[in-house]
Formats: sequence, structure tokens, C-alpha cells
Amino acid sequence: MKMRDQYRIAFIAGKLGDVDGVSLEVDKWIKVLQELGHEIFVIGGEFPNPVENVAEENHFLVPEIGFGTQTQKEIGDLAFPYITSNRLSAPMDEQTQHQLMSRIWKEGVDVANKLQSFFFERNIDVMVGENTNAMPMSILAGVAIYTIATERNMACLFHHHDFWWERSRFYNNHIAELLNKVMPPNAPGIDHAVISSYAEHVLFTFKRITATIVPNCEDFSNPPLKDEYNSDLRQSFGIKDDELFVLQPTRIVPRKKIEDSIRFLSAFVQRFPKYQGKVRFIISLYAGDEGEGYLPQVESLAKSHGIRMEVMAGRVEAVRGTDAQGRKIYTNRDVLVNADFATYLPVWEGFGNALLEAWAARLLTVVSTYLVYKTDIRTIGPRGVEIVDRYDESGNLIIPDQALEDLERILCNPELKKTIVDHNCKVAEKAFSLEALKNILDDIFTDYGDEIRASRRRMKRAGHIFSV
Repeated sequence: MKMRDQYRIAFIAGKLGDVDGVSLEVDKWIKVLQELGHEIFVIGGEFPNPVENVAEENHFLVPEIGFGTQTQKEIGDLAFPYITSNRLSAPMDEQTQHQLMSRIWKEGVDVANKLQSFFFERNIDVMVGENTNAMPMSILAGVAIYTIATERNMACLFHHHDFWWERSRFYNNHIAELLNKVMPPNAPGIDHAVISSYAEHVLFTFKRITATIVPNCEDFSNPPLKDEYNSDLRQSFGIKDDELFVLQPTRIVPRKKIEDSIRFLSAFVQRFPKYQGKVRFIISLYAGDEGEGYLPQVESLAKSHGIRMEVMAGRVEAVRGTDAQGRKIYTNRDVLVNADFATYLPVWEGFGNALLEAWAARLLTVVSTYLVYKTDIRTIGPRGVEIVDRYDESGNLIIPDQALEDLERILCNPELKKTIVDHNCKVAEKAFSLEALKNILDDIFTDYGDEIRASRRRMKRAGHIFSV
């Protein structure tokens, strides 16, 4: 039996306990790390819900690192002008840039001292930065963790889900020096994990940083199932038995290309008129952290194409419960097991959490061959409706007739549909199970053990306060 050290591990993110991809993956990491004997702590700028399986006393709220703080908004508006103006901008004058950088560093170091005090009080061995040093949506968190990891040399594993240079709204910025230094840092004693082979390649190419690939995983041993709680979901939302419940199991952000799902459904109804007026297109999650302007565009497009689209976000959260009106709150897993099929046609995706969850729920999927799907997922041999990622001059996904016909053939043949969803669940489980995740994380923390133990000794000798 493998002998391993047991560590006190602190996860840090701008937000935890929600239905976004980072929160979901953190939940899975926590589960398997606890099974390996480690004690887990969570630090977040906000907790929409408590993180499951983590004791209340091991939660630490640090509002300063939340995504929606006034400070984050003020810094973001200055640092990333493309966000508010949607236009490229001239370089910032030297004095204003100096003031901005000074503010970021000062307030980031203030957060570092707050985090450091928590680490000393709880004898934390290693911190895990969850996208904190890959995306500047919580700049103060990124600066704080960088400061602790490099100045205090505390053991740190950065878990990168995607990178700032992959988002046009961050690429045009006035803090390039800070981003290149901090997001992510290339410093000795720090370990890195990424979620795809593409991310591994890009990180090494851009930063000469070597990272371990830890793909998104899913708890296939505890798949989403219909039960007494969720069996009334269709009725609760007025979805009739003869209607097609089509699910978009994602947040509402532009890279999900929800407009392509709408165009696909419109083409499907035109090709097979018997579905006219029978399609209910449901988006289960909320408008994300990338601006609110996208949802009205999608709603307008759906209306113009005659697709009945609804957003279920107000009734879908990370945990079951009731809302202020006493109505049931469902999870995304509850929604998945009640749908007829899901559309998943992103132009870009870090990996594909929602796709794995749909396959675990044995839900038929219509998926585009986005980059990471081609490099890291398609190789397992999934079946269903697949649309090659080819786009016209307007940026719309080109939808072949064959995809429409394949979907109709599957929907009309329950035995074929069952064969497909069972196959997808089986092959995905083999590649992306929690057991696979446990093996990878066990290797990471075992290999990083010498650094963690050295960090323990440094922390015992260290003082508490940083300075700018």
C-alpha cells in the first residue's frame, strides 16, 4: 500500500460553491483529496453556497478577491478598456499607469497579509490557486498568491482552467507587465496543472512553464438519475410530454455560441416540420462573468427564428433547496436527466465539463468539434451528433443536413439512442472518472511533497507581514 504524507490544503478562488466550471472541478478535487487523507480548506471572494464536504469552520470568506467588487470593477475598467468600450485604446499615460500599478500591488499585498494570517493560524501546508493566476477576474487574488508563493516561498499549485491571452477583452490591456509577471508566474518551487493538452502546449510555448494535465472529470459512479425529487421538473416548467426538451447546460457567455444552437434547432424544425411548435429550448445556467449584453442578443435571435427559449437559471443552483416563493431549486444534474437531448456547440471551451456531465446522465448530445474536443475528448470515441467546427463569413457554424438527419434518426429509434448514450457513458468513465482524477492528484502531491515539506519549515521560521 502506498504511504503518503497528509497535507492541509487551501483552495483559493474568486468564487466557490457555484455551478461554474471552476467550482465544479474544485468540488471533485476536494472529494478525491479527502479520500487520500488530506484536510481541505476553502478561501473565496464569495460562496453562493457552502462548498460540499468542507466543514463550515474551514471556509474563509475574503470579499476583496470577489469578481464583482467595486475595486475589481474600477481596476478592470482602467486596465482592460476593451471590456467597457468594445474598442481598442491608445497607451495609457505613464503617470496614470504608475498609479494603477501601485494600487494593484498595494491592495494585493494587503490581501496577501490577510491570507498569510489565515495560513499561519490553520497551519496550511499548500495553497491551490484556482484560475487566480490565469484570468485577471480577481486581480488582487492573483497578486496576493503570487506574493506569498514567491516572497514567502510557500508551496503553491496553480490550477489553470484558461488563460487571459485567450480572451480578446483582456488581451488589449494597460497592465501587460503585471500580467506577464503574475499570470501565471514562472518561478522555482511552484507547480502548475492545466486541463488539456492544448493548454499544456500553450503554457510552455508562451511562458516556458511545464504543467501536468489534469482533465476535467466526472463522478460516473454517482451519475445524475431521475428520482422522486426531480421527476416533476418537466411539469414544474410546463414542458409537455409531446414537446422536445432541448437543453443548453451552460452559462450564458458568448464563447458558448448559443446562437448556433438556436440556428441548429431552427434548421431542424424546418427540415422536420412535425416538430413545429414542439421545441422547448432551455438554458439551465446564468449569464456569466463576461457581461450581460449577450443574453438579449440570444433572446432576440430565438424569437426571430421562432424558437421558444427560456432561461432556468433562477431555479438551478449548485444544491437543491427552495426559492423565496417556496418553489423547488434544482441542480443542473436534475435538469440533465429530464431533457431529451443537449446542444453543446462552443467556439471555444477550456475542456467541457457540461459535456461530461451530460454523458454521465446518459443524455444525447449535439456537439461541435471545438479544439479541445478534437485533441482531448474525441479520441475516446464518443457517438451522437457531431458538427465539424466550420464557420461562414458571418461567424455562424455551418450546419450540414446530415447532422439534422442523424438527430432525427436517433430520436425516432429509442434502442439506437440508448446504445449511443450507454456507449458515451462507458468510454467517458474510463477516461475521465474520479478514480482517474485521484491517481493523477496523488502523483502530483507525492511528486511535490519535497517542496511542501520544505515550505512547512520555511513557514515556521517566517514572520507574518509583507511590505510593498
